[in-house]
Amino acid sequence: MAKVTVDGIEVEVPNGSNVLQACEAAGKEVPRFCYHERLSVAGNCRMCLVEIEKAPPKPFASCAYPVADGMVVHTDSEMVRKARRGVMEFLLINHPLDCPICDQGGECDLQDQAVGYGGDHSRYAENKRAVKDKNLGPLVKTVMTRCIHCTRCIRFSTEIAGVSEMGATARGESMEVGTYVEKALTSELSGNLIDICPVGALTSKPYAFVARPWELKKTDSVDVLDAVGASIRVDARGGEVLRILPRLNEDVNEEWLADKSRFAVDGLKRRRLDSCWVRRDGKLAPATWPEAFAAIAAKLAGLDGGRIGAIAGDLCDAESMAALKDLMGALGSANLDCRQDGAALDASRRDFYCFNTSIAGIEEADALLIVGANPRREAPLVNARIRKRGLAGAFPVAAIGTPADLTYPVTWLGDSPAALAEPAVRDMLKAAKRPMMIVGQGALARADGAAVLAACWALAAECGLLGAEWHGFNVLHTAASRVGALDLGFLPGPGGRDLAGMMGGGVDVLWLLGADEFDTSRIGADTFVVYQGHHGDRGAARADVILPGAAYTEKQGTYVNTEGRVQRGALAVYPPGDAREDWTIIRAFAGSIGKVLGYDDLPALRARLEQANPVFARPDILPRFGCGDLTGPAGGGAPGSAAFVSPVANYYQTDPISRASPTMAECTAAHHPAAALAAE
Repeated sequence: MAKVTVDGIEVEVPNGSNVLQACEAAGKEVPRFCYHERLSVAGNCRMCLVEIEKAPPKPFASCAYPVADGMVVHTDSEMVRKARRGVMEFLLINHPLDCPICDQGGECDLQDQAVGYGGDHSRYAENKRAVKDKNLGPLVKTVMTRCIHCTRCIRFSTEIAGVSEMGATARGESMEVGTYVEKALTSELSGNLIDICPVGALTSKPYAFVARPWELKKTDSVDVLDAVGASIRVDARGGEVLRILPRLNEDVNEEWLADKSRFAVDGLKRRRLDSCWVRRDGKLAPATWPEAFAAIAAKLAGLDGGRIGAIAGDLCDAESMAALKDLMGALGSANLDCRQDGAALDASRRDFYCFNTSIAGIEEADALLIVGANPRREAPLVNARIRKRGLAGAFPVAAIGTPADLTYPVTWLGDSPAALAEPAVRDMLKAAKRPMMIVGQGALARADGAAVLAACWALAAECGLLGAEWHGFNVLHTAASRVGALDLGFLPGPGGRDLAGMMGGGVDVLWLLGADEFDTSRIGADTFVVYQGHHGDRGAARADVILPGAAYTEKQGTYVNTEGRVQRGALAVYPPGDAREDWTIIRAFAGSIGKVLGYDDLPALRARLEQANPVFARPDILPRFGCGDLTGPAGGGAPGSAAFVSPVANYYQTDPISRASPTMAECTAAHHPAAALAAE
């Protein structure tokens, strides 16, 4: 540790730190544009100038100057103030006077630092230069005349996203930042370029000219468009969600957010279900809540519980699934399932279906085997963490599945379960001290999924992935509701039917709770379908009764991410029309048919969650455990020879919200034209 004195305050910082970090440790603000704590040091904006005693009498760029023991730093001397004013004057020479029309206005580092550290006038009267705007695709808007050449976007795309598409051409006044060949950015993390740009050069194209930041109500919540559970901030005006931004969470998403989670927001106001519908004479007709409840009650009257079933969708909160399970129990039904894809998940132990290493724990691993997963498509933030660990060195990665560009070096061992027996797999895992394995839904959502799961666990036990201090076995989910549903036991009870058993007339009444990710044509022609959800998607098209629910931004909800981390989303806006929070709909229907669920408000329902599984009593806390029991999950027979296929063919359209989003449709047209044509 080096002792450094900053403006009279002595601090200790690790050797190898830079002066700017020492200043931050002392609580002193140092302006900067190019420096970012998660990116490599560029040292090219020169705004973070400080004065250092016993060094040459000139200002130093603090981000690029290493600390030394006994160093004395001044951050607010006359020399420093004059130097910063000079740098700011140079930065503003060519910067256009766009503040009144710039989407960055009110959130702009250049505005803030010009006021705090700049001068009150400029000595330059020459014409400003102009730079042609670049087309980076449907998500990121460019006004490159505003660019100050901080190179944050270049370093992010190269280092964090792993897609080297941004760069600088020419030198001096002719320098321009952009893609070398004009094309849409292909990274699933491209929206983060907007957040890290310190000026208005890169802004959100769908959000352009929509609102000012001071007009928005900001609500902290959690993302549900994949199973990572990123911390987000929902910005709304009136009854409309206008944008979604990431919140800092070092354990999950750091400060990044995947593009679908950020830009599918416009899908929240399209194709919405805002009133009840009942099918009469073969056609859906508008109905009131009492009429919809009466239609369902009439079908349930006198029906044996074994002829009733329920399927939970991928975006459901734990409260609504608990209420639906209790309703099915009150009706005498054990026909429950949350696995729309048919994944063979063993719920007898939590570590059989969780990401046990944790997302942050990836950085502690020293070898990785990926089985039947494409993390770049299925969980871009997990993929970014794997890449981050790979850049730190000594981290071999092997994969079994369809070869793809995961943004880091990967040794592809094969595409079928047979590759699990390859000697190279065992050699790599056994040579590591903390090896880990990621098993994707592409390996489990198949006929031999149980056998594949058992084989993967057996390999983990054999190769030292399971120990008292380290748990290297991980299941990567794609559905935000899946782990919570497994924690609640939303699975077939004794004698109950799974999803496949409920198809083809297996039940007479089928309740779909936001379930849209399976082939609804498999449902029996005579099965009475109740669809409860927020979008007019596949399930609603097959329904006989539609009950309008609330989207994740419109209710208080509990979600459990792929790690098993319990998180709570918050209500940012109210549901449209007659739509209501899902658990209240189920509670109201139960009351209408004389069934008592035992709770009338959210605290009572959450107490019921804790009663069902104690993990729900620990929101935002994720204890990490080793593995004391090497007994594996149940799995009969040997795995087959079919190749693993990722369940996410088109990253941009995986759920009802993103399928309703015009922005996601544009991304699909840009990156998956075949899928866009098929959708039309």
